Amino acid sequence: MNSQLLPLFQQHDAALRDLCRRFGVERLELFGSGTRADFNAASSDLDLIVHMRNPEQAGVARCFSSFADCLEQLLGRRVDLLTEAMIRNPHFKAEVDRSREVLIEA
Repeated sequence: MNSQLLPLFQQHDAALRDLCRRFGVERLELFGSGTRADFNAASSDLDLIVHMRNPEQAGVARCFSSFADCLEQLLGRRVDLLTEAMIRNPHFKAEVDRSREVLIEA
C-alpha cells in the first residue's frame, strides 16, 4: 500500500469493517496506483475489488452501488469498485493481480 494511504485506512479501519459487515462483503482489496509510488493524494481515485458474501442474491446490484457510495463518503475520494467477474480482460487481470492487496477479510 502506498504510504500516503496507510493512515487513511488505519483511521477508518473500524468503520470499513462495519461497512463490510453491513453490506455482506467478505473481502475488500486495493489495487492500482493506491499500491504504488505513483499515487497522487490530490487527484488519484481508489481502485478496489469487492468480494460479496452472496453475489447471486436479489438486490446485489443496489447493495454494490450503495457500498461504493458509502466508501466514497467515508474515505473522502472517488472509488472505482469492481468485482472479480468484472475483470475479464486477461491483460488487465494480470496488472490487477500484480498490485492487489487485501484490506479487509472476514
